[in-house]
Amino acid sequence: MSETKDQPYHHGDLRRALIDTALAMLAADQNWTFTLREVARRTGVSHAAPYKHFRDREALLRELARIGFVRLEKTMAEAMRPDLPSTRAQFMAAAQAYIGFAWQNPGLYRLMFSSDADKTIDPQLHDAAMSTFGILLRLLENGQRDGSFRTVAISAQAAASWGQVHGLAMLAISNQLLEEKVGSAPVPAALDVLLDGICCSN
Repeated sequence: MSETKDQPYHHGDLRRALIDTALAMLAADQNWTFTLREVARRTGVSHAAPYKHFRDREALLRELARIGFVRLEKTMAEAMRPDLPSTRAQFMAAAQAYIGFAWQNPGLYRLMFSSDADKTIDPQLHDAAMSTFGILLRLLENGQRDGSFRTVAISAQAAASWGQVHGLAMLAISNQLLEEKVGSAPVPAALDVLLDGICCSN
């Protein structure tokens, strides 16, 4: 594990301090192999202190993943500016923001979709993930409503859209979108192909 600067805890919100330390460790190392003991040491508290807020390491990881989905949703929502000229343009902006978030937060993004972020046992994590997914559903519904997108099952369009965008994000953070394979601007090019399939013919 690479070194990160210890962040001594003095007073205030211990839970927030533990989360901030864990997020910093995740960003530095791009993995979540750390222990609660290590998080406590770097926060400057006793080894037992984290257990006041997190039952175990997995509970802390699920909270980090929840925070990741909240931040991702905000990033996508901010990208969908009201001055964009069409639903297609908003879709493109949201999708590029999604991939950009993954690129800037590779460790956190991988955690969000890992088996350590089990959404079936954490209602708050599940709700955060579904709220983020709701942006895609609303875009597709708006596009069908205004005639921009083909009228087919929303679930099918959502699966195709999410599959491609998530796949592009994973390829991007794995440095697999090489120019010799997919050209110099693979993300917008791939999204255009996706949208050509979703959009109504002119």
